[in-house]
Amino acid sequence: MSNLDVVFDGAKKASFQLSSASENEKNNILSKVAKTIGEDMKKILDANAEDINNARANGMSESMIDRLSLSESKINAIINAIGKVIALPDPIGKAETNIRPNGLEIRKVSVPLGVVGIIYESRPNVTVDAACLCLKSGNVCVLRGGKEAINSNLAFCDSIRRALKECGFDENCVNVLSDTSRDSAKALMTANGKIDVLIPRGGKGLIQSVVENATVPVIETGAGNCHVYVDESANLDMANEIAFNARAQRPSVCNSAENLLVHEKIAEKFLPMMQERMKEKNVELRGCEKTLKILPDITAATEEDFYTEYNDYILSVKVVKDVFEAVTHINEHSTKHSEAIVTENKANADYFTTKIDSAAVYVNASTRFTDGEEFGLGAEIGISTQKMHARGPMGLEALTTTKYVVLGTGQTRT
Repeated sequence: MSNLDVVFDGAKKASFQLSSASENEKNNILSKVAKTIGEDMKKILDANAEDINNARANGMSESMIDRLSLSESKINAIINAIGKVIALPDPIGKAETNIRPNGLEIRKVSVPLGVVGIIYESRPNVTVDAACLCLKSGNVCVLRGGKEAINSNLAFCDSIRRALKECGFDENCVNVLSDTSRDSAKALMTANGKIDVLIPRGGKGLIQSVVENATVPVIETGAGNCHVYVDESANLDMANEIAFNARAQRPSVCNSAENLLVHEKIAEKFLPMMQERMKEKNVELRGCEKTLKILPDITAATEEDFYTEYNDYILSVKVVKDVFEAVTHINEHSTKHSEAIVTENKANADYFTTKIDSAAVYVNASTRFTDGEEFGLGAEIGISTQKMHARGPMGLEALTTTKYVVLGTGQTRT
C-alpha cells in the first residue's frame, strides 16, 4: 500500500466520526484551530518565508508572490475568518418533510459529501479556508497544494491537526499531501471509492487537467477571465474607479477583471481617463483597433488576449458599439466567472444581467466582490463556474448533499 493510499484510507475512516459530530463539537474544533494557528504564527511565517525565497529563486512574478505571501496581519485575518465560519449555522441535518397519502413520512436531510479532495496552487490561505469549511460541514478533506506553498501548507496543517487531536477527533479529518508531484494529483483524480468529490482551484491549466483526467466526481471551479463593460450612460468617474479596482487592486486573483469594454460614444473621453488611472499601478494596456486610435501609445491586442487570464498588471481593452455587442463578446470570451456593467440605464442593466451567462453579474460594482466572505458565506471552497450542484462562491451549503430518510408503519408497495 502506497503512502497516498494510507492517507486516503485514513481520511475515509475519519469521515465516519466527523460526519456525526454535533454543531457544538465542530465549533469547538474550529475555535481550537483559530487558537493553535495564533500560537504557531511564528512557525507558519518562517515556513512561508522559505516558500517565498524558493519562489523568487525560481523566477515567480511579484504578482504571484503576492498570492503566496503571508504576514501577521494576513494570518490574523485568516483567524478572524474562522470566527465567521463558527458563527454560521450548521448546514447538516436540515430536513424537509413530506407525508405521503399512504402515511410514509419522507424526510430530505442535508448530509456531508464525505471526503473532499482539493487541488490548488499557490495560496496558503486556501488550506485553512478549505479545512475549516469542510470541518464545519462534517467533511474530511484531502488537500494537495502547489509546490510553491508546500512549507506554508504543511505548517497550517500541523496546527489544524493538533487542534483536532486536542478536541478528541481523528487528526486525519484534515490532510495535506506532502507530495506535490503529478503522481499525487493523478492519485487524487483517480481515487474512486475513497474521494467522494474533487474540487480544483487555480488557473485554467490546472482546472482543465482535472476535468479531463479525473475519474472521481469533479466540481469545476473557474479560471477568471472577467469583464467590465462601461456603457454609454455610465458615470465616468464611477466607471474609472470600478475598472481600476477590478484590475489593479489585486490582479493575481480570479475575480479581477482582465478585460475592459467601452461604449464607442464615450470612448474618446473615458479611455484617456482610464489610462491615466491605470498608470498608477503601471498597468499595461492592450487595445483593439478602435482603442489604438484613441490611445496610440499602447500595445495592439490579439484575439488571444481577449481569452487570456493574465493574473498580472495587464488589461485588454475593446471599444464596442452597444450593450448588445458587449454581451455577445463577453459570452464568447469569458470563463463564466464574473462580469460587470457600469450604467445609469436600467434597461441596459437588465439586459446585461439577464443575458450574461456567468456565475456572478454586477451592476455598478467591481468584480472583486465575488468571494465567499464578501457574499456572507464566511469563506469559500472555490468559485464554481459550472451549473451542476453549485455555482458561484461555494460555502457550507455547497459542501452538502441529501439523504432521504423514510419512516413507515409497515407500508408495503402493491
